[in-house]
Amino acid sequence: MVTSNPRDRTSLLTLDVAGGTFRLRHAERADLPDILRLLADDQLGSSREDTSDLAPYEKAFAAIAADPAHLLLVGELETADASGTRLVATFQLSFLPGLSRRGSWRAQLEAVRVGSELRGQSVGAAMVEWAIDESRLRGCSLLQLTTDKSRTAAHRFYERLGLAASHEGMKLIL
Repeated sequence: MVTSNPRDRTSLLTLDVAGGTFRLRHAERADLPDILRLLADDQLGSSREDTSDLAPYEKAFAAIAADPAHLLLVGELETADASGTRLVATFQLSFLPGLSRRGSWRAQLEAVRVGSELRGQSVGAAMVEWAIDESRLRGCSLLQLTTDKSRTAAHRFYERLGLAASHEGMKLIL
């Protein structure tokens, strides 16, 4: 399995968008408040994220950052009018070994979020395509994700990118 340096601040993807330039990079601890803002910026996220205590999020961030099998990525928008750079997107990509499929690795895509100001500008598609390419580079035989049944627009988005709803997911809240 090929690995990359998760501490590298180099831009992994650059995209011209309305209002500036979008850059994908590895997340840093200082990005955590903006990542949490993105995760909570919809009906489902606002009901499950509680940022009144950052300790559990900081612990999770540290675990992700310490493990090369997990990437936490952020997208920042550098505005054309030089008003600054702000975080506008995020996702997590994890690499899982398995015995099935001849011992193949699989990639798990989680928490894909694009700020409302950039939706419809192909940012989400570019991020998912980057994740697919990175998964191939790391020798994965498939990329999988879950998306809530109520997110019908997200289902259409992923289907346009070639993903198929091939399995029924099940969860148990612990």
